[in-house]
Amino acid sequence: MIFFWKFMKHKSVLNLINIEQTIQNKLNIKKIPTIIAVSKTFSMEKINPLIEFGHKHFGENKVQEALDKWSIMKEKKSDINLHLIGKLQTNKVKKAIHLFDYIHSVDTEKLAKKIAEESKNLKKKIKIFIQVNIGAEDQKSGIKKENVRDFYIFCKNLELDIKGLMCIPPVDSDPNKYFEEINLLNKELGLSELSIGMSSDYIMASQNSATFLRIGSSIFGDRN
Repeated sequence: MIFFWKFMKHKSVLNLINIEQTIQNKLNIKKIPTIIAVSKTFSMEKINPLIEFGHKHFGENKVQEALDKWSIMKEKKSDINLHLIGKLQTNKVKKAIHLFDYIHSVDTEKLAKKIAEESKNLKKKIKIFIQVNIGAEDQKSGIKKENVRDFYIFCKNLELDIKGLMCIPPVDSDPNKYFEEINLLNKELGLSELSIGMSSDYIMASQNSATFLRIGSSIFGDRN
C-alpha cells in the first residue's frame, strides 16, 4: 500500500491506472491489452514515474530521439520493452534494431529485407508488426489490405518474427469498422497479436481483440 500511494502524486501513473480500470470495468475481463505508453516528445523526467511504478512498455516515433532518451535507461533496466511505432527509414534500421524490441511499422519489401539483414548481423530477433493501410488512404503508410497475405509470406520467408498486424483508422470515421476488418485479417493469417487503439478509441480496440494499445496523450497529457 505504501508503494502504491508513493506514486499517486504523478498524474501519468493515475491516468494509466484509470485506463486499465476503465477497460476492465467496461469489458469485464481479467487480462487487458498491453498498454504502450507513447512517450514521444516527452522527457525522461515525465517518463520516470511510470518506470518507477513498474510499467515496462513505451513507444517512440523517431529512432534518434529514442536513442538520446532511452540508451542509458535500457542498459539499467533490461526488462523495459521499447516499441518503434513511427515510420522507419532503411538507413536507421541498424540503430533501431539495436535499441528497440518491437517495430510496429513494417510496410515495404525493402524495409523487411533490411531488417532481416541487420537482425542477422546483430544476432537479435526483433518482434515485428505489419502496418496495414486499412482505410486505403493515399497519405498514409501501410500495406494495402489485398496485399497483406503476400507480404506476410514474404516476411516469413525472410525469417522475420511477425507477431501481428497494426493499423491507424482514418480520422473522423468510425474506427470500429476498421478494427473489425483488421481483426479478421489478423485471424485469417493465424496471428495472435494485434496493435490497434489509441487514446481516443482504446475501448473499441480492446473489444476487437487488441493485444497492444498505443496510448500517449491520455497518459502523459497534451503535447506542446
